[in-house]
Parts: sequence; C-alpha cells; structure tokens
Amino acid sequence: QVQLVESGGGSVQAGGPLRLSCAASGYTSSRYSMGWFRQAPGKEREAVATIYTVNERTYYADSVEGRFTLSRDNAKNTLCLQMNSLKPKDTAMYYCAAAQRVGPIWWVTTGRPRPVDFDYWGQGTQVTVSS
Repeated sequence: QVQLVESGGGSVQAGGPLRLSCAASGYTSSRYSMGWFRQAPGKEREAVATIYTVNERTYYADSVEGRFTLSRDNAKNTLCLQMNSLKPKDTAMYYCAAAQRVGPIWWVTTGRPRPVDFDYWGQGTQVTVSS
C-alpha cells in the first residue's frame, strides 16, 4: 500500500518561498510517477510538477516554470517542491501524487499529466499566498 504524507504548507507573503515535502512509503517498484497537484476552491485539480523515475522526465506547469523546482533526496523516498517567488494565484491545496503503472505512461508520452494518471494521493497541505 503506497502512502504519501505532505508537509511544509502554510501562509506566506507574495514573493516569498515555501518548500513542500512528500514522504512516500509502500512502493513495490522503482518505476513510478510522482509529483504535485494543486486545487483551488471551485477549480479543477491541476498538475504542478511531476517526474517519471525511469527516465527522470519532468513536467512543470507553465504557470510555475522557473519558480518551482522538483527534487528527490538520496534515498528516493521523499519528493520536495521548492516554491519561490510565490504569487496569490498559487494559493491552493497542494497534493502529492504517485502511480505504479506498466506500459506507456500517458502523461510521459504526451507531457500532460492529469489526475487520472495518478493512483495514490496524500491528504494535502494548504498553501496560502497573500498580496
């Protein structure tokens, strides 16, 4: 059973940084997708940044490109999202997500990760950016 636990959310002034962490456990394979999604009230859940471990392919939403950076620790059991130059529009609940799938991975092939491409979800951590 894959379990994901997020931490690091909070309130910050516009322009400030936050670092989100996702602790993962229960993987049965080293081949998996992992990343961060976010969802604001009344909005659809959207991909922020994702990575495919087999080839280290990454995705960053256009809205965060150049501001957010995805990284993994040496043990490969945590995923961090460094968020810099935060904007009020970044305010949302942020969710860690993961998947263990075989065959072609839709989001890797297309470069467009969707929530349905991920099977395991953390509880979420709130990020609030004030202007």
